[in-house]
Amino acid sequence: MIRSIRSIRSIAWSLLPLAGLAGLTACASTPGPLGGADRGGAAAIAAPAAPPRAPALEPAAAAAAEIAPGVYWVPGAAGEIGPANRGRVGNTGFVVGPRGVLVIDAGVSRRQGEALLGEIARVTSQPVRRLLLTHARQEFLFGAGAFAARGIPVAMPREAARLMAARCEGCLKTLRRTLGDEEMADTVLPVPDAVFDTPDAAALARESQRLSEEIGRPLRLLHFGHSSGPGDVALWDPDSGVLFAGGLLDRQHVPDVQDSRLADWRAALARLQALPLRRIVPGHGPLGDATLVAEVGRYLDALQSQVQALLDRGAALSEVPDLAELPQYRRWDQYEVVHRRNASVVFLRLEAEQLFRQ
Repeated sequence: MIRSIRSIRSIAWSLLPLAGLAGLTACASTPGPLGGADRGGAAAIAAPAAPPRAPALEPAAAAAAEIAPGVYWVPGAAGEIGPANRGRVGNTGFVVGPRGVLVIDAGVSRRQGEALLGEIARVTSQPVRRLLLTHARQEFLFGAGAFAARGIPVAMPREAARLMAARCEGCLKTLRRTLGDEEMADTVLPVPDAVFDTPDAAALARESQRLSEEIGRPLRLLHFGHSSGPGDVALWDPDSGVLFAGGLLDRQHVPDVQDSRLADWRAALARLQALPLRRIVPGHGPLGDATLVAEVGRYLDALQSQVQALLDRGAALSEVPDLAELPQYRRWDQYEVVHRRNASVVFLRLEAEQLFRQ
């Protein structure tokens, strides 16, 4: 009977919108109800006791580095979003062609978006043709206001745009509490100018062609179904072999599974391994090479295997974050926060699947 009650509870949690806890916890890391941390929603980031002091220095973003001819990345900081790193934990980048520039993701605030535009102007006189938002996580989104203010079109997959619209007003409120009104000044929820349908291969090909023509350089959008999250895309530059991985890959940083479908994510990684990748700009963490794809896959496999073993032993949900240790990944950024939540999310899903099979 106890197991049945717990299973009913698990079904309720596991069937929340999109994937596990997506509607509640997908924006910012902070201690949460699953023994780890929640990543978003209006209550996700704990408000500080006093408003954080405004940052003293500009510029707001790291310097752009050229990693292949005409291909640049701007690295994010390690750690959870907070005043010390000004929330700038996500990687961004841009590709320069003979006709213009495509920017990939925009950062956490209007200030960071302005700083990113400044970095682009520092390295090229080509006009910025378009901003591509690859997935709906707060550290990649809110810099879009700087682009919109200059009339630069913002493109985003339709499913990711829906998710952003549904939850990210809450993200913005918690970011203001965490980072302060000055750091988040003039930051608003993005409204994409162009949304495209990722499940439609023809539509995805047309969008790839549009991006390629706008900057005069071949580019390819990649989408592998609901893998790391709904609508998540990556951008591949075939000439250089550089992949901007968006939400699909993190390096030396625990990937967040709560928006994901793990089986589809593994299938996406298998398809990525078929590409001639030379450099990878992950969503978080340092640059990687083609071996990063398998590295992320090994973490996902180890996570599911460990959690399945706990379920088979009859472990309680409250025990899972402590028992689901994976020592080989303890040095990865956000292990104590994201991995603990990952374990709880996967436990709830596996428990629900087990009940439905009975």
